[in-house]
Amino acid sequence: MLALLLRKIDKVFVPKVALAHCDVPCGIYDPRPAQIAAETVRKMVEKIEALPKENQTVGDRNLFVRAVLTKEEHARKCKEELFVLWADFFKPEHLESFPNLHETFWKAVKLCSKNKQDVNMEAAEELIKAVDEISGMFAKAKDAAKK
Repeated sequence: MLALLLRKIDKVFVPKVALAHCDVPCGIYDPRPAQIAAETVRKMVEKIEALPKENQTVGDRNLFVRAVLTKEEHARKCKEELFVLWADFFKPEHLESFPNLHETFWKAVKLCSKNKQDVNMEAAEELIKAVDEISGMFAKAKDAAKK
């Protein structure tokens, strides 16, 4: 009975659809955190690769451990930010404009995992390119929504 009454109220006072990346409908989405995280991954790979291979000091080993932890955390953060954009911002109608949307995101999140697993400058560069491509899609989708 209560459900029937609520449905009738909804017909009179049509609820608005709220789109957001969190439980609070703020509607704020931005690819920049993913881009910063991807840049950090690359910077940490650069620092790790620059460390001496032999005769490492305690400071070198400390930097290695900190750089690996930072790389791991930012690869995870990048993946999380990409998932938010993929699952919450982009909608089925965006597939018309970006038919490779799902594949692009899928490859990008896989690159996040690869960058957690390895110290590989090529993978870090690929991640940056993938996130930048997604950022471009995001910008075009936002511009299209304004028109």
